[in-house]
Amino acid sequence: MPRTPFHQYHLDQQARFVDVAGWEMPASYHSPEAEHLHVRRSGGLFDLSHRGRIQITGHDAQKFLERILTRRIDDMKPNTSRSSLICSQHGGILDAVTVCRCEDHWLLVVSAPGLHSILAHLHQNIGTLSVTINDRTLSTAMVGLQGPKVIDLISQFSSEVPNLQHGEICVKNLFILRLTITRRSFTGEDGVEVVMGANMATTIVKLLSQNAPEGIVAPIGLEALNTLRIEAGVPMLGHEFNEQTDPLSAGLEFAITPEKADPDSREQFIGSDALKMIASRETARRLVGLKLTGSRQANQGASLFVSRQIVGAVTSGCISPTLNASIAMAFIDTEHHQVGNHVGVEIDGDHVDAQVVPLPFYESKFDTVL
Repeated sequence: MPRTPFHQYHLDQQARFVDVAGWEMPASYHSPEAEHLHVRRSGGLFDLSHRGRIQITGHDAQKFLERILTRRIDDMKPNTSRSSLICSQHGGILDAVTVCRCEDHWLLVVSAPGLHSILAHLHQNIGTLSVTINDRTLSTAMVGLQGPKVIDLISQFSSEVPNLQHGEICVKNLFILRLTITRRSFTGEDGVEVVMGANMATTIVKLLSQNAPEGIVAPIGLEALNTLRIEAGVPMLGHEFNEQTDPLSAGLEFAITPEKADPDSREQFIGSDALKMIASRETARRLVGLKLTGSRQANQGASLFVSRQIVGAVTSGCISPTLNASIAMAFIDTEHHQVGNHVGVEIDGDHVDAQVVPLPFYESKFDTVL
């Protein structure tokens, strides 16, 4: 089982580990609820090294990515990033990704469970294009810093990062340490994602521990990350989407550019014809937010009922530490997806009342996706 370059740090912080797509990752350090609230009130450090990092270079790199990604990239300036999807020919979602346009290459950040399938998909669709695909996952490390006090903390060490707009990238060279920093939110809070060489991970931890004021930033495990992303309404592979899920049903229209480029001069992306057909008719189901009555948690797969008829199923659920309420994301038949409608959620044989509410559950001034 692979371990990230921060594994010793996790051990030192007394982490409890869990298997994530074959990686040994920290589930929590102390209390997942306390870790969650620390991010909302101050700041958290996340090990994201299990996420895939795929470097794309070559003369046809941009043309290749226009073929692969559902969202246009020809208007991206160097040192910027945005969210996109990778779909199958039938319009199903293979993964939700971040595409970064760096000075001399493109970088795709993909989910840990999706890495191998996405690599295979990329290689299968090169065709005659001049492209080099390099899996940099094991040779690099990645961390996230999120929380309302994070940018002020970073401003003590960098004048560039606080001036970045959301989605912009800067490269910091600190002697032998090279950091690629992207201002992004994946929790509903402001923050950054940082990619570095795998051999630099220990140095980064030392710099943070020596220079960050005590109590500002705490290590955060994947259990708290999960509740944070549910509150922020961030969909996840294997929960809110998979290859059988189309982007329109999942509410991910923002990540699709229907006519990305001049059809007479450039090919459209893989799955574009299928998605046009899907868009021409009403989808059978929609992803919605649910707020449950009481304090019982709805787990993935729990059925939704209206008048004793199954009308959907929960994709993710948790007891929200921020809202002190039971919340869930779920797919529901389109006729019942309107905000304010009530459904029953099956929990241990009971039908618990829930109301359809807007996503995200937790509002902030920062978009969780670009």
